[in-house]
Amino acid sequence: MCGICGIYSFNDSLPDANKVQSMMSVMKHRGPDNEAIWNDDKACVGFVRLSVIDLSPEANQPMADDTGRYVITFNGEIYNYIELKEELILKGHSFKTKTDSEVLLKGYIEWGADVLNKSNGMFAFVIYDTNEKKLFAARDRYGVKPFYYHFDNNRFIFSSEINPIVTIFPELNGVNDESVYNYLVFNRTDYNDDTFYSGIKRLPHGSYMVVDKNVNILKWYNLKDRIINITSDYHITELLESSIKLRLRSDVPIGLCLSGGLDSSAIASILINKFNNTGISTFSAVYPNYINDESNYINEYSNVLKNMFYVTPDAQSLFADKENFVKAQGEPLPSTSPYAQYKVMQLASGKVKVTLDGQGADEELAGYHYFFGNYYKELFGRFKYLKLLKELLYYFRNHKSLYGFKTFIFFLLSSERQTQLRVNKYGYLSEHLNNTYSKNNFITSNLYSSTDLNEALYNHFEYKLEHLLKWEDRNSMNFSIEARLPFLDFRLVEYVLGLPSDQKISNGQTKYILREEMKGILPENIRKRQSKVGFDTPEDEWFREPYFKEYISDIISSSEFKNLNYFNIEQVRRLYKKHLNNEINASKEIWKWINMYIWMNNNQLR
Repeated sequence: MCGICGIYSFNDSLPDANKVQSMMSVMKHRGPDNEAIWNDDKACVGFVRLSVIDLSPEANQPMADDTGRYVITFNGEIYNYIELKEELILKGHSFKTKTDSEVLLKGYIEWGADVLNKSNGMFAFVIYDTNEKKLFAARDRYGVKPFYYHFDNNRFIFSSEINPIVTIFPELNGVNDESVYNYLVFNRTDYNDDTFYSGIKRLPHGSYMVVDKNVNILKWYNLKDRIINITSDYHITELLESSIKLRLRSDVPIGLCLSGGLDSSAIASILINKFNNTGISTFSAVYPNYINDESNYINEYSNVLKNMFYVTPDAQSLFADKENFVKAQGEPLPSTSPYAQYKVMQLASGKVKVTLDGQGADEELAGYHYFFGNYYKELFGRFKYLKLLKELLYYFRNHKSLYGFKTFIFFLLSSERQTQLRVNKYGYLSEHLNNTYSKNNFITSNLYSSTDLNEALYNHFEYKLEHLLKWEDRNSMNFSIEARLPFLDFRLVEYVLGLPSDQKISNGQTKYILREEMKGILPENIRKRQSKVGFDTPEDEWFREPYFKEYISDIISSSEFKNLNYFNIEQVRRLYKKHLNNEINASKEIWKWINMYIWMNNNQLR
């Protein structure tokens, strides 16, 4: 797990090694253990290393093959590298290290781009062919590991993070207003290959690119083609156990981010019951006296696990951390929920170098409550009215809420009406921004238009999951920690998405099949819980604290905020006043104002 960056020259000018070195220094947190540069007359690639597998100096990168023709710089893990290495040895390859990096390099030499299909892992890497002067870059199936780039007529620039690019190349600091619009209206980021910067793109997940005289991008993994109706006798728990077993391969200590929810608790229970691992360190965010505190669920393991660590993020810590937190993320994010994860990773720093996390389970097992709306829309469209009524009644009985029904009605509306409702909910967007981007919106067309639950889950993998993965990557790597996600093993994803909808939602419950298969493994208090929290924060209370009140009032009254031209300032002020008076909870909107203000000021964006 590391950071990679580099420059490829399209003309006769030499790539600037000093700029590559400077990019490396900006993301040194991704790889504090070692760093190096490799270059020739066309390409210069840099690498900062977080040592996880094979801690020897021989494992450092950039790494060349035996002939010196191919050079790799690689961020991520190939979990099945041992099995691939055995296959490559049979084909005549020899190895100098015990790394997955060398396996990936030799695998590319043997199989070309097909090494991607053989690899079970999370990765973003570049392999440079010194003979053909060609650069090959690829990204994993679901976008766990990042890859950002810019190119023009003279050069191709890439990096694991945006900050190194815009810091060293400030001319690329232009703002993508459409990304800002979708962030403010729909709370969505990372839904396509655009970023918040108009001059910087991300390589789409499941894709690779070839850079020589041109930049050509090809899709190597199509999830929709991999989803089939399930006829095998696999079980989710079997696949999850196999995934966890692979992700325990490490030469450094591994911990677990434990939220008290079903997903991370399932990992904890499998570690305890199937792998007899009671010594793993766990890291949790808790909020005493807060309604969404998950301490009771987390403490189900207190008599079994030996090393449990806790942190309590609060208003004062967020106020102190806000600049560093925004900088670590690189782009705006729509709530302070990732801040809880930021503090959990800070807590884990120095104790472990690798963590396991439950990310991805909600997207494959319909864990968010708005998925009930997708399921109801499916039942309605298939004329299953009695089952629809039954599910609605179960939902209300279990959750004492009409939210599922409201999302059902929302998903039946036209794309234009959906956008209008989102914009009008708080009504603080400037007229110019709304008029420019409200028509033919990407989010309503690709996330809100799903006709059934499984299509909604697929669309989430394509257009929504990646922003969660980005936040996880930035939070973990900011503290030099590698985060591994067992629920995103492609074998498990493809299997679960092929199951019928009623295996995911049934009797008013999300993740139905996982709950059923975890009987006797997961504590019943957790297995049967209906609430959905995750790493949440009491941000609504935080933003009523006197020091935040003064800070936010100063922001929304400032000329800098007004000059952003994104907001109706009077409506922003009215909304914040209502929040202070406890008339509404506008905390997510308030955070977006704060985040936009810090992000644009820090990057001198206008």
